[in-house]
Amino acid sequence: MIPETAMFGIPQWLWAIGIIVVKIAIVLGAVMLHVAYATYFERKVIARMQNRLGPMDVGPYGLLQPIADGIKSFFKEDIIPTNSDKPLFYMAPILGLMAAFSSLAVLPFFNGFVIANINIGLLFLFAMSSLAVYGVILGGWSSNSKYSFLGGLRASAQVISYEVPLGLSLVGVMMMAGSLNITEIVNAQSRYPGGMYITAQWLGFFVFVISAIAETNRAPFDLPEAEQELIAGFFTEYSGMRFALFFMAEYTGMIVMSSLAVLCFLGGWTIPPFLLKMLPFLGAVPGVVWFMMKLYVCIFFYYWIRATLPRYRYDQLMAIGWKVLIPLSLVNIVITSIMKMWLHKGGTP
Repeated sequence: MIPETAMFGIPQWLWAIGIIVVKIAIVLGAVMLHVAYATYFERKVIARMQNRLGPMDVGPYGLLQPIADGIKSFFKEDIIPTNSDKPLFYMAPILGLMAAFSSLAVLPFFNGFVIANINIGLLFLFAMSSLAVYGVILGGWSSNSKYSFLGGLRASAQVISYEVPLGLSLVGVMMMAGSLNITEIVNAQSRYPGGMYITAQWLGFFVFVISAIAETNRAPFDLPEAEQELIAGFFTEYSGMRFALFFMAEYTGMIVMSSLAVLCFLGGWTIPPFLLKMLPFLGAVPGVVWFMMKLYVCIFFYYWIRATLPRYRYDQLMAIGWKVLIPLSLVNIVITSIMKMWLHKGGTP
């Protein structure tokens, strides 16, 4: 039975809602700050890899460039194509961004801090990633532009192809942890000898990384945009703040996928036991710091891949998904099943 009052005489239900609202504000504020400066660091990292300086004019070392870009996008003219399907054209970027934001609800950034600690967290993430592509498809179709339409078609085929290996790559993690709850998956890794599932699930991790890059439409799998072929793909006709919403959805998706890699394969906010045994003072470092360090490494990998690899052809993209990644993910499931059966027969829990 829920008591009528809680602390300071505030009703229990209102107190619970207030805590959730505060958590949502903290998560969205932190993610939006990271989205803004992810663009800055991407431009800086790629510039250094290409022997350039990157943004330098707005603020010291260009640190205020993301703020200037946001202000510019807010005040730019919002152009609507005459023959577009206007309701869908308005709705598409909002739908993509809302799906990306909703995915943040089930991600625990450190122990005990999660907006919705549900038992089917991974399934919820898969559902939201599926919904996000509708924003891309509707944006491409409603623009009434051949370039946008081709970008939307490519996005739909790409997501259908790569959602399958993305989901299958995490089946091994689910089997080892015995749960779909992301917090429980991290806690199970802390009890695992290596402290991280990547040691046993390296094949699943490889499939996950490639599928996540394709799922977020990032280079070298950025076929839905393909500037040299489709100008800007599905958001060719978008400008101003609606263009910025697509941009925010893409970078939020990068953060979600990187967080999922950290939580499911790299131990989340926990420290590997062998490292803690060698350097006991690391136990004083807060879990959120470990999580953020691992997250930054994963996001840097996105930049590194973009600066290194050329874009794949469309037939190569489909072949990698169906002929390589799906068979590898199935092999990983079989190997994990055999290992789990062998360990149980040997009496090891």
